[in-house]
Amino acid sequence: MLSIAFAGESSIQIKHAELLSQDDYYSLNADVDISFDDEIEEAVNKGVPLNFLIEFQIVSPRKYWFDDEIVTTSHSVTLSYHALSRQYLVNRGLHQKSFESLSEARHELAQINDWRVVDKSLIDKGGNYKAALLFRLDQSKLPKAIQVDTISSEKWNLTSEKFEWTLKELTGKELNK
Repeated sequence: MLSIAFAGESSIQIKHAELLSQDDYYSLNADVDISFDDEIEEAVNKGVPLNFLIEFQIVSPRKYWFDDEIVTTSHSVTLSYHALSRQYLVNRGLHQKSFESLSEARHELAQINDWRVVDKSLIDKGGNYKAALLFRLDQSKLPKAIQVDTISSEKWNLTSEKFEWTLKELTGKELNK
């Protein structure tokens, strides 16, 4: 399905994702396109932090039963503005980076690099697996006043479409779509 972001609309679109073979695990790299409308940009500039959830899953499809869940994991990333230093902050757990512009911070927010998602011991070589990735704004962490607005407005419903791909040849170096 093709999604088109019109000027002035907020959107999240996953453009590319791949699993890379490391020593004893697979890591995820992904490229995401994120845009904010004027209302969300204004909220960030006034100090409203935006908490995003990145959710990843690998399943082994079954013919006559539910898929076998191999791994489901999530990671949170926060975008905020620090008014005293006039810096935009992107916080990934213990790692925080600062930026002078919202555009730079949004670009950093959209990068998923070397995220350790699954141990190789959980994956059978030659097995059939499907991966899925979802990137979304965690509305439950917004200030209460904005949470009320999210009920009646789609502006704050920032969620990517689920990005799914089949993992073939797990013996290779890259597993991508």
